[in-house]
Amino acid sequence: MKVAVLGLDCATPQLVFDQFKSDLPNLSRLMAEGIYGELESTHPPITVPAWSCMMSSRDPGELGCYGFRNRKDHSYNGYSLANALAVQEPLVWDYLQEQGLRSILLGVPQTYPPRPILGEMVTCFLTPSTQSEYTYPAALKDEIERISGGYILDVENFRTDNKQAILDQIFEMTRRRFRVAKHLIAHHPWDFFMMVEMGVDRIHHGFWKYFDREHPKYEPGNPFENAMREYYQFVDQEIGEILSLLGQDCAVMVVSDHGAKKMVGGICINEWLMKQGYLRLKEAPSKPTPFSKVEIDWDHTLAWGEGGYYGRLFLNVKGREPRGQIEPGDYEKVRDRLIADIQAIEDPAGRGIGSIAMRPEELYRATRGIPPDLIVYFGNLDWRSVGSVGYGAVHTFDNDTGPDDANHAQHGIFILQVPGRTGGHNHDDLRVYDVAPTILDLFGVSISREMQGKIIR
Repeated sequence: MKVAVLGLDCATPQLVFDQFKSDLPNLSRLMAEGIYGELESTHPPITVPAWSCMMSSRDPGELGCYGFRNRKDHSYNGYSLANALAVQEPLVWDYLQEQGLRSILLGVPQTYPPRPILGEMVTCFLTPSTQSEYTYPAALKDEIERISGGYILDVENFRTDNKQAILDQIFEMTRRRFRVAKHLIAHHPWDFFMMVEMGVDRIHHGFWKYFDREHPKYEPGNPFENAMREYYQFVDQEIGEILSLLGQDCAVMVVSDHGAKKMVGGICINEWLMKQGYLRLKEAPSKPTPFSKVEIDWDHTLAWGEGGYYGRLFLNVKGREPRGQIEPGDYEKVRDRLIADIQAIEDPAGRGIGSIAMRPEELYRATRGIPPDLIVYFGNLDWRSVGSVGYGAVHTFDNDTGPDDANHAQHGIFILQVPGRTGGHNHDDLRVYDVAPTILDLFGVSISREMQGKIIR
């Protein structure tokens, strides 16, 4: 048996399993012939590290990757990008390689820079540009450029008001990636094939407000009302062409790393910390300014935060940070107070929004590297975390990194169709950690005891 995994970054169950299902005949057929269900993502539910967690069956703490950027030391500005070099645990294709099984990987996040595998690799959106070495073997690059007509790693500047240009880019990127996928499937030997398409994520962030009638910025009759539905239909057609190439001996899995939901607004995490007395600036900026560009009064600061689809909060601890202020013996007391204060955050109308703050050591089996002191979901991910300062307010309805309509949701999708097995079943209690053991089980490869997921049967 062969196994093909078609990854759709951010594909969300309320669209695939419900709202758009009647327009997705190929995905619907896979559901009818196989099993499917909502797939619980990692904490936090974000592309990096969720795909690596999925392919290793290890959690973010075990990988030491808590997001795209991670603290590399306890300085105030020491961060590193979580690329392939950050992932030290074995991944599905490493286990398969030990059995002499060949893999083709296309666009799987956290595979740049490329490394040798038994098979071929085209790296991911973290690749700086197509001028970089982004394939293994290196000679594959010329073939990819020729077949694709110029490979596109990611949509440039997808947070912009030039919506038609972004929409055109998303469709063209997806068209070229699937063109490469079909070529590799048809012309290169493989046992395991995996691709991840980023266009689904990009169209959610760029166009969610145009279709979701519950979005606070939705406008009826807008010109992009059907853009997301048409894109999902386009992806489904491309998947149908992939399926026609796979043959009768191939198990097919369609997965996403997390889902999506409307974004109500942003909580300015550092503005909030200042108002609560946890953070002090030497001079407040007169306009929104990235946190890294303002001068912090570290001698009077207990905590600071990072922006993103979720919040990361760091404490200024004596003996740990260069100018720490919190006595180690008071660390838990300060964390407890912050958790309670975060839970009490209200919207502009004075209503609670249901924010939660989590201790990493309670989420993960291990906390390697330097984890945040707290991981925060504002409004249970209805609100994003905004790190910039200078707003003069806790709430904002404009994103500091450009227009963005959607936040990440905790559940993605899982579909599995296996030749010769009956299906049509909707499964519950599925997690990203279950994907790697299930793939290995399909090949008859034994499951590592270090994996925390179960085999989906």
